[in-house]
Amino acid sequence: MHAVQRATASGVLDAVVVVAPAGACEEVRELLRPVVPDVVVVAGGTERQDSVRCGLDALPADVDVVLVHDAARCLTPPAVFASVVDAVRAGAPGVVPVLPVSDTVKRVAGRRVLETVDRSELVAVQTPQGFSAPVLRAVHAAAVPGAAATDDAGMLEALGHPVVTVPGDDRAFKVTRPLDLLLAEALLAAEVTA
Repeated sequence: MHAVQRATASGVLDAVVVVAPAGACEEVRELLRPVVPDVVVVAGGTERQDSVRCGLDALPADVDVVLVHDAARCLTPPAVFASVVDAVRAGAPGVVPVLPVSDTVKRVAGRRVLETVDRSELVAVQTPQGFSAPVLRAVHAAAVPGAAATDDAGMLEALGHPVVTVPGDDRAFKVTRPLDLLLAEALLAAEVTA
């Protein structure tokens, strides 16, 4: 619900399609109806790319920009959605919000360090990732069924399409571990008291 509220607050969405586990579609639809009365909720697939394809298939045919967003990045500020859409509308086939990597990064084999990677060329990628709808549809049509893709931008890159970056935001972190949940709860509490 937080993810959809922030996405719609951006003012750049014409349609919202949520991909949910097959058994939870009606529950998700009822939860989101107060936020987006005409929300479309569809069942996802086996792999991430299958789920994105299910969402793409549910979009209206005239959509020109598609945002793919992880609900786990539920505190992404509305401005990030807007900057991604602006970059796609400016001509980029694919756009990802990024943050510079601040940790030292090592390449390892098992427990042995092989090398220290130059972090000056590394970024951490967030969502929403934005795409020209025709390009994203073509990339998914060309994808190998069942192949694991960690993100749609990587699928574009693999077929030679350029992907550009826009600044991400620290609040767009993924809520996947207990510590992440504590941080999200603290940020939400701070919003209420502000």
